[in-house]
Amino acid sequence: MSNYDLLVIGAGSGGVAASRRAALHGANVAIVEMGRVGGTCVNRGCIPKKLFAYASHYSEDFRDAVGFGWDEAKPAFRWSKLVAAKDREIQRINQVYEGLLDQGQVTLLRARARLLDAHTVEIDGERISAEHILLATGARPFVPDIAGSDLGFTSNEAFDLRSLPNRVLVVGSGYIAIEFASIFRGLGAAVTVVHRSEAVLRGFDEDVRAFVTDELRKKDVSFRAGGRVLRLGRKGDTVLATTDNGEVLAAEGVLFAMGRTPNTEDLGLGDAGVTLDARGAVAIDADSRTSVPNIYAIGDLTQRRNLTPVAIAEGRAVADLLFGAGGRRLDYAMVPTAVFSAPAVGAVGLTEAEARAQGHEVDIYKSSFRPLRHTVSGSDERALVKLVVDAKSDRVLGAHMVGADAPEIIQSLAVALTAGATKAQFDATVALHPSAAEEFVLLRTKVKPAA
Repeated sequence: MSNYDLLVIGAGSGGVAASRRAALHGANVAIVEMGRVGGTCVNRGCIPKKLFAYASHYSEDFRDAVGFGWDEAKPAFRWSKLVAAKDREIQRINQVYEGLLDQGQVTLLRARARLLDAHTVEIDGERISAEHILLATGARPFVPDIAGSDLGFTSNEAFDLRSLPNRVLVVGSGYIAIEFASIFRGLGAAVTVVHRSEAVLRGFDEDVRAFVTDELRKKDVSFRAGGRVLRLGRKGDTVLATTDNGEVLAAEGVLFAMGRTPNTEDLGLGDAGVTLDARGAVAIDADSRTSVPNIYAIGDLTQRRNLTPVAIAEGRAVADLLFGAGGRRLDYAMVPTAVFSAPAVGAVGLTEAEARAQGHEVDIYKSSFRPLRHTVSGSDERALVKLVVDAKSDRVLGAHMVGADAPEIIQSLAVALTAGATKAQFDATVALHPSAAEEFVLLRTKVKPAA
């Protein structure tokens, strides 16, 4: 029986970060992974999604270039070349991750793990004991229990389709749904989004939600709000989706993007005494400790903030708590996030609705404008910037943007908001001209509250 100070189950970004940090503190660490190292982010999420988002923007770039004096180009897109390029990059990152584990003196066990009790894990028939166990098995796309669900696909399969569908039906309205709607539309497919809610991107600021929808409509993305897909059927190469209002929508590809389900099955959590919450996620405290004192859980498995940098920060915090000079608790209030749609979204801090719900008296500053590039390109795409400010303290509670480079801009603003920047400090900052980012320091007029 092997003995470890820390055994990590799941070699995604969070698990790898935790294991390396623990080993750096001198702990004897092993990490168990039955698939490719890197988890969802590297293999089926952030990385391939961003590469595909880059690819999808070229169609607009070719069109915009004409306004700047370039001759009109009619390039041909080849799906197979994009998939192959993506595969090469993921393989490279897989090797980087494995190298980091090896250099960090973390033992990588290629197998499936199952808890037998609070300190014992079975791996390929062998029992391994550990003083501490960290669960980092992530989550998977939710697939609805409807007739013909096997005719659809999820984000796990989207990057490896044999060909680009001519028509895509996206079922869902979260950031994954909107990102893929943008990607498939940019690559040339006709796209329809079906969602039960009245607006897309639940959890984002209301102005952002409406603005993104309007911009995607300009790009001929169709929306069916308040609808639910009841079943899928096939007619030749076409998939037919029947909705609860009786509409039948035809497409060559149906993408389910309806949220994610924590990977808790067949882990032996019950045998070890680990409790799940009402959502099926692993229940944890502020230090990521489960109901079993020596077992911890991080990342999508806990359904706190399903973002790769959050899982990394949570994993490092656990390692520091167990083997370092003392852990720090992650502040979730100022976690920046992005939607790599077309146009992109960036946000940090509170939405207007959240700020009001928390009892803040707020001042709202926002501006919608046509970026300089599109005054010449001919595109009618617009951008939106918005600040949510506490009226009493003048502290900026939230920053929101829709437009090109929004994620890059919001990352920098996250530093300011984390440091407690005030609106007066934004106003005192000299603008960088001409840029879209300068709009954040030029906002002067408060938005009058709705009557």
